[in-house]
Amino acid sequence: MNVTFVCLGNICRSPMAEIIFKDMVEKEGLSASFNITSCGTSDYEDGNPIYPPAQKTLARHGLVGAHRARIMTLHDVINNDYILVMDTQNLMDVLRLTGGKFGEKIFKLCSFTADPRDIADPWYTRDFERAYADITDGCRAFLEYIKREKAAALDYDSRH
Repeated sequence: MNVTFVCLGNICRSPMAEIIFKDMVEKEGLSASFNITSCGTSDYEDGNPIYPPAQKTLARHGLVGAHRARIMTLHDVINNDYILVMDTQNLMDVLRLTGGKFGEKIFKLCSFTADPRDIADPWYTRDFERAYADITDGCRAFLEYIKREKAAALDYDSRH
């Protein structure tokens, strides 16, 4: 299953989501069933590493990961099963890129939670812990959704 997380610059929220989700999937023994990446809707940060405060927040929670920002392409949307955006503006940007197509695979990450919401950009809010908590909530809810809705595919992968 191909999953891509998306935010504006791909240096804070989406790489945090990529690293958090990879950790969750690994702990569930499902790593072979997923290809997990992230990208941004802009080229502002193309090639840059994860933003240091985001990296430090992940490290405080025992998570590490290497990352280089890249801009999303139409190929990313076409070749992924799920495109998980952080906020309404990211959603609009992705839909603009696709010409309104592929809506069945594009979701806000926190739409899977009991409290659907945008994940505020910590670049502006400076609240990286809040972003971490919201992203973790979204990733956990998304993983539960996948385990429930795609159980047959995950079971097949675990047997091969």
